Amino acid sequence: MVSQQLEARGIQDERVLRAMRAVPRELFVPTALREFAYEDHPLPIGHGATISQPYIVARMAELAQIKPTDRVLEVGAGCGYATAVLAELAAQVHAIEIVPELCDCGTTSLHSAGVKEVEILCRDGSAGLPEHAPFDAIIVWAGAPRIPMALAEQLADGGRLVIPAGERDRQYLQVVRRDGDRFQVQRVTPVRFVDLVGREGWASRTN
Repeated sequence: MVSQQLEARGIQDERVLRAMRAVPRELFVPTALREFAYEDHPLPIGHGATISQPYIVARMAELAQIKPTDRVLEVGAGCGYATAVLAELAAQVHAIEIVPELCDCGTTSLHSAGVKEVEILCRDGSAGLPEHAPFDAIIVWAGAPRIPMALAEQLADGGRLVIPAGERDRQYLQVVRRDGDRFQVQRVTPVRFVDLVGREGWASRTN
């Protein structure tokens, strides 16, 4: 997977490549789909959610430029796969998931993979986690109608927010960098994610 799907497509960060090698993706997908665990496309995990394709996980982690000393906020933890990858890269990861069933599933899968230092909180991730801010990096695994300022404002100076934002059927992967009170936005590539729901995302889980 790493050589054919990641390195061959331009992922160069050695720490990201090592993290992707270290996390057993099959532990995070439904049992019936485990034969497809290392194919480079998203897979359904129930409740209208998916596990992102390996390339996208690696690309977003690379864009976040996570250092070993960083504190990271993850929004939309889902099954916990990307959470485990981020835990390989950062000093501390705070993970949020709005769907209770996925919180439970993700927690179970993280423990099965030996990742016990990260707790998945069940709450509205679009509003972030202000009581634990600031964060050196924030990664959002769901498409937002716009860049949530509630998240951008929880970045530390020099921090990076990586998020898909735009229309429901087509977003752009965007990187927001904080420089004091200013925010620089880089639009990277078109993508398609499930909806980010909550106060700073789409209004509900059903619309």
